[in-house]
Amino acid sequence: MERRRAACLGFTVSEATELSDTTSTTRWRPRVTTPLRDFLNTEAGSAGVLVAAIVAALIWANVAGSSYERFWETPLSFRFGGAGLELGLREWVNSGLMTLFFLVVGLEARREFDLGDLRDRRRFVLPALAGIVGMTLPIGIYLAFTAGGPGAAGWGAAMSTDTALALGLLALVGRNVPAPARLFLVTVSVVDDVVALVVIGAAYSEQFRLTPLLLAVAVFALTLVMIRAGVRGGVVYVPFFLVVWVATLESGIDPVVSGLAIGLAAAAYTPPRGELERASDLFRSFREQPTPELARFARIGLARSLSPNDRLTRTWSGVSSYLIVPLFGLANAGIEIHGDFLGEAITSPVTVGILLAYVVGKPVAITGVSALVTWVSRGRVRPAAGWASVLGTGTIAGMGFTVSFLIANLALDDPELSEAKLGLLLGIVVSSLLTWAVFFGTSRLPKPRKAVALLGDVDELTDLIPDVDPGRDHVRGPDEASVTLVEYGDFQCPYCGRAEPVVRELLTDDDLRYVWRHLPLTDVHPQAQLAAQAAEAAGLQGRFWEMHDLLISRQEHLRIADLIGYAGELGLDQDRFHDDMMQPACTEHITADLESADLSGVSGTPTFFINGRRHYGAYDVATLQEAIRLARVRARIAAKRR
Repeated sequence: MERRRAACLGFTVSEATELSDTTSTTRWRPRVTTPLRDFLNTEAGSAGVLVAAIVAALIWANVAGSSYERFWETPLSFRFGGAGLELGLREWVNSGLMTLFFLVVGLEARREFDLGDLRDRRRFVLPALAGIVGMTLPIGIYLAFTAGGPGAAGWGAAMSTDTALALGLLALVGRNVPAPARLFLVTVSVVDDVVALVVIGAAYSEQFRLTPLLLAVAVFALTLVMIRAGVRGGVVYVPFFLVVWVATLESGIDPVVSGLAIGLAAAAYTPPRGELERASDLFRSFREQPTPELARFARIGLARSLSPNDRLTRTWSGVSSYLIVPLFGLANAGIEIHGDFLGEAITSPVTVGILLAYVVGKPVAITGVSALVTWVSRGRVRPAAGWASVLGTGTIAGMGFTVSFLIANLALDDPELSEAKLGLLLGIVVSSLLTWAVFFGTSRLPKPRKAVALLGDVDELTDLIPDVDPGRDHVRGPDEASVTLVEYGDFQCPYCGRAEPVVRELLTDDDLRYVWRHLPLTDVHPQAQLAAQAAEAAGLQGRFWEMHDLLISRQEHLRIADLIGYAGELGLDQDRFHDDMMQPACTEHITADLESADLSGVSGTPTFFINGRRHYGAYDVATLQEAIRLARVRARIAAKRR
């Protein structure tokens, strides 16, 4: 049963979340990755771990003295015959493990371009410009303090926002920050990271060698050809990516660039129904004949139904957030803080330059560019978030860590290196306080003004195709409702059955209309198609919703005799009902719903859309009510604008 339920939602069996048998609300979460959502949740949860690692590094460096540096400078080598590679532990973390961090950054960027708001490329323009100016202005501020001095070479350490830390602390200090603000921050940060890695490659690489770089490019191009040719299986690519990493390292360019390139190459898409149906067929074959060979085929089929981006994200996002980034913090944040050092560093051009570059340069650049582009374009290009969210994004972007520490280690030596690290750590504290102040002040505004300040007034992209048509769709609730909840469902799907009490509770809202669209998953639910036809046949006699309620409550009894019995129970003409079930009017409506599901990227049930926007996340009452509340706020803002 659990396997069938997993297939119903398009999950792999191992990914299906546990269902509670003691609650009327659903606790599962859809495993099709939303652009941004899983990434945000992981980064927010790891913020405390990263901060703890930074504190531990500072304590270690100041309590145990020189043991901190001795440990991280310990050489570690790998040898294969006469060839080998030797780096210090800190270098293995900074150039090796951090490659996986930038892999996750690249995956997030590609996912946003393929599935998120950035599939409308116009929405990339403004945050991209904000990201670029948000790097150049801080560099200018830093050089204004350090030009001509020994710290001038570290200008690259003053430009890059730390994506993971900024997102995590944004969740902590900016309570109830809307998703558009986080998306804006992610986009700015991705541009930031890409440019920063170009800077590392161009300005901070020593002893550049062309031949290894050409080898890295050639092998990477070969992997792209393999991907386009349909070669599946992550293990196949591991040797190629190791060659790319080593060749990039040997070229003199920091190999973390390779991680970002691999992430950007991994396409993101929701599992097509055809792939899921093939996976179901493979599992059914294994169920009929449980042999090791068929088990392997079934396992491969399930994995292949997911996009490369989704598989890589699930493998590495948690490792990156909870292990690699904190380990990077532990390896790099340790500086000895004593009276003499503080006395000199607090007024050092390096410390002051980096601190002001981040806490002044970042918010001024990001907010200023956003306002300028909005004014020049007369509002045609403007942030997808409200201005309070844009300002909060600018202030929280004023913290550098991963890339900044990487560049500082490449460009500076002590005491300037320790001064730069101190400036970066102070920037994290000041930026967090400024962000808290922005959102605290916004929370004190009247509700209508607060909503506009946080959410903005840009129309959201629509995922639902086609839009709801009361003349064709089955609609429950007032036509004039400001929020429309659409569910793609399957009468035999147990998850749809568990979602039904949730929907009923939501329908107590007088300002909500509910739409059911059919998505019978016939490969796993053999009676779902006939049940859908029964609902349509009842609809021809004006009793669609009564039949809908019966079918969803009696999912284990959907044979033809049961369906005809339900028609009699509802007082329908059973002979007409039986004939109508096979008429084109019924089957064509279901076919149209299936086509709309394909156009809307829906492959599993239940899938919800709220005012045309796909809902990702848990399907419990509280989560859906919050999503509906935000949709209603947006609808009111749009109505006032019109």
